[in-house]
Amino acid sequence: MKAHQLEPKLKALRLGGMVESLEIRLGEAEKGELGYLTFLEMLLEDEIARRAQKALSRRLARARFEEVKTLADFDFTYNPKIPAATIRDLATGRFIARKESVLIYGPVGTGKSHIAQAIGHAACRRGHEVLYAKIPRLFADLGGGHADGTWESRLRQYLKPDLLILDDFGLRELGIRQAEDLYELICQRYQRSSTMVVSNRAPQDWYPLFPNPVLAEGALDRLVNSSHHLLMVGKSYRPMRRPDRGSYPSPRTGPSGDQSGQDQPLQRVPDASGSIGQTGSDEFPPNTVYREVTDMA
Repeated sequence: MKAHQLEPKLKALRLGGMVESLEIRLGEAEKGELGYLTFLEMLLEDEIARRAQKALSRRLARARFEEVKTLADFDFTYNPKIPAATIRDLATGRFIARKESVLIYGPVGTGKSHIAQAIGHAACRRGHEVLYAKIPRLFADLGGGHADGTWESRLRQYLKPDLLILDDFGLRELGIRQAEDLYELICQRYQRSSTMVVSNRAPQDWYPLFPNPVLAEGALDRLVNSSHHLLMVGKSYRPMRRPDRGSYPSPRTGPSGDQSGQDQPLQRVPDASGSIGQTGSDEFPPNTVYREVTDMA
């Protein structure tokens, strides 16, 4: 019997991995490189690998990441204060098994979204269901559910994943309905699955974003106190990616080419909503939105 005669039978059994590698394995067997049991074992491993890859591709598609980001792509040397050991531990996914959450916060451009998506990508590779959503999209989706009567079914889509990643939290104050939606989401996921929140604000500055302090306490007490806190501090990566970067001094050099521009300080820009926060740490004071400022002169 020739290999091509087996293909219809393998396809009927949905053994596409075996179909793809059958000729190669038969060639190895004919050369005496594989015994009968080894031959069968290798075919089975090929099928398992194909199914695992297809399942991973489906999980990554359902996760809706903006980009494919991994920890291998992240330059930990650029900002040495970033807690690399903690990030690598989170990438093992043990926090997901324990139903714990993660809060990632710090200045703009330090790689918070990259790290969040990289941890999510690692979780997908370990078989977890992940969903990535930016907060404005989440509220728009749930708001549409209020309008057309599908709110409960839309909310369930955010309750299903083992890990829900909410990016860009705290860009603006919440409306009443948005605060209620977020409260429901956090409460229903609490101790049932893991949630990751990414923000430019420190957690102590999230409370005043809620129009109702009772909702704020109810939601954030559950989230903040069941989470790993990951503070990302340092210089912004984004100036290094400017298309015209060669025309200007890099963040590591001054206008004259010396090192006077290295480690430029972050300028603190008051939030448009004014003084609304609680007392914070020296590294991350309250009521502040951070941005990297480089000399463009």
